[in-house]
Amino acid sequence: MAEKVYEIDRDQVRSLMAKGAQLVEVLSSKAYNAIHLAGAKNIPLAGLNRETAAQLRRNQRVIVY
Repeated sequence: MAEKVYEIDRDQVRSLMAKGAQLVEVLSSKAYNAIHLAGAKNIPLAGLNRETAAQLRRNQRVIVY
């Protein structure tokens, strides 16, 4: 399966989230706890792997921030 990566703006993020997209912040846990976007799930980039990605729904789009 080919990977698809796109840059999107704030309005597109809102629209996709309204349709069920998952928002993943790859900030450190400390940065995420200080401030994060509403509805975002935290998976720190340093810990992103198959196991941590397994918590995401495979049938929904994923927005990574």
